[in-house]
Amino acid sequence: MVALNKSKKEIEYLCTECGNTTPKWAGKCPFCGAWSSLKEHVVERVADAGRAGRGLGGPVHKVVLLKDVATEDTRRLSTANSEFDRVLGGGFAPGSLVLIGGDPGIGKSTLVLTTLATMNAAGVKALYVSGEESACQVKLRSERLNVSGSDMMLLCETNLEKILEQAREVKPQVLVIDSIQTVYKSDLAGTPGCATQLRECTLDLMVFAKNSGCITILIGHVTKDGQIAGPRILEHMVDTVVYFEGDRNHQYRLLRTIKNRFGATDEIGVFEMTSHGLNPVLNPSKVFLQEGVPPTPGSAVCCTMEGSRALLFETQALVNQTNFAVPQRVAAGIDPKRLTIILALLEKFGGVTIGASDVFASIAGGMKVNDASSDLALALAVASNHLGIPLSRQTIAIGELGLSGEVRGVSLLDQRLKEAHRLGMTEAVVPASCKLSENVGSMKVVRVHSLAEAITWLMDKK
Repeated sequence: MVALNKSKKEIEYLCTECGNTTPKWAGKCPFCGAWSSLKEHVVERVADAGRAGRGLGGPVHKVVLLKDVATEDTRRLSTANSEFDRVLGGGFAPGSLVLIGGDPGIGKSTLVLTTLATMNAAGVKALYVSGEESACQVKLRSERLNVSGSDMMLLCETNLEKILEQAREVKPQVLVIDSIQTVYKSDLAGTPGCATQLRECTLDLMVFAKNSGCITILIGHVTKDGQIAGPRILEHMVDTVVYFEGDRNHQYRLLRTIKNRFGATDEIGVFEMTSHGLNPVLNPSKVFLQEGVPPTPGSAVCCTMEGSRALLFETQALVNQTNFAVPQRVAAGIDPKRLTIILALLEKFGGVTIGASDVFASIAGGMKVNDASSDLALALAVASNHLGIPLSRQTIAIGELGLSGEVRGVSLLDQRLKEAHRLGMTEAVVPASCKLSENVGSMKVVRVHSLAEAITWLMDKK
């Protein structure tokens, strides 16, 4: 007779895009419609008795009225790091589950370790679980970061049952799992990091965080295309998803939130990597603008809104006669399709003939910008390099380009120009349809209706 709690292995097909499973393989996911996203994995079915007690709020569930739900103390726990707090929406929310992803060596563990040490020094009880490094390695890293004298608790373990047992015993306010891909459950088949282990381990940690009120931080690896390794269902299970951006060979890093149940999802934090860890950058606009250099053709300054913050950056372009049958179009930090559209607009409405030239465009400093308000600056940078007309470094261009060659209005223009004026900008090229309600000081404002007017204004600089 077969025991009731005996596990049964089955093969399912998991969609790497939406996280749903299907018993049969198909070229197209029946749930989200993604092609070639179904991957085979082995699932071990466990009897329902083994899952008892994993619900939120204890074993007893009752229907209650929303107005009768008692709210606990929901005051956020500050990280003592202004940029990290900004990204999280003001700090950690009680009982939240936070997933931090990024390329190897970009600074995930460094940021979390220094943050925990700072919070521990302020009286916050913290437990750091390392699944990739020994206690000696963590100690050596803490000495490099000047936090080796912290009273933060350390546990080197990968078995989830033992981790949760220790966490229930010491009752930390903040728990860090570094990394979620190394943690496993002994009653499940598969190696650590497989789809089943990731999903079940994250579910148990989510239940622990909600029932205990412990802030739980998961550090996750990313794949070659920059996504968190494992099924996308992990991002649906957690409360906050934070990504590190930037080149690890450069000193500046961007921390961006793509999901946040307790705050805005469009805030970013800027950090500088030093020999003693990541330091917050309080004035990031100056980081992406090069000062003290004479103006050169192919560079234009623009401004984007990242949440409540106006951030100035430099758009660069290089136009060169091609040596190939098909001209190259290379974009870094810019949507390549958007670059193609802007080049077509320059040909059609700007009178700039670049169809037989290679065009290279990038955002200085390794920043990624998806804001349509940077269209005008990119177009002027390309035209500036092609025509050999330099733009002043005290000139800023803001505007979205329509397919009819018009310069369309952008949101929060007043706030953008206010930040530009604060950083010493003296001239601004803006859409003629936008109305300015605030005084921009002595800044000269040039209003343009179309891309042709903007190119004419540029040629007058020659």
